[in-house]
Amino acid sequence: QVQLVESGGGLVQAGGSLRLSCACAASGRTFTYDTMGWFRQAPGKEREFVAAITWNGGITYYADSVKGRFTISRDKVKNTVYLQMNSLKPEDTAVYYCASKSGYNWNDVATRYDYWGQGTQVTVSS
Repeated sequence: QVQLVESGGGLVQAGGSLRLSCACAASGRTFTYDTMGWFRQAPGKEREFVAAITWNGGITYYADSVKGRFTISRDKVKNTVYLQMNSLKPEDTAVYYCASKSGYNWNDVATRYDYWGQGTQVTVSS
């Protein structure tokens, strides 16, 4: 079983920064061969891919809309995944979800992820 708990969301002005954290816990398995992803969902919109990172090798993937502004990272000792968000825009407003899946393919496809956190709200004011 895998548990993912997000934190760090909040209200920020446009141009500001936030760092989201995802505390990861697993029983009976490890994250060694997993990919960890961040997705977001705005009201009335579908859940969309933001970024992903392979747990072991730290290979990163980003949506075009966040490249150069967001950075995903993971701390293998603390079992935590981070999403550093800079130069935030009002269109970044959404609930942000942490997710995990086995394997390294289809990293931008939400339905490929097996476990999800409860989400954390990010609101960017103009």
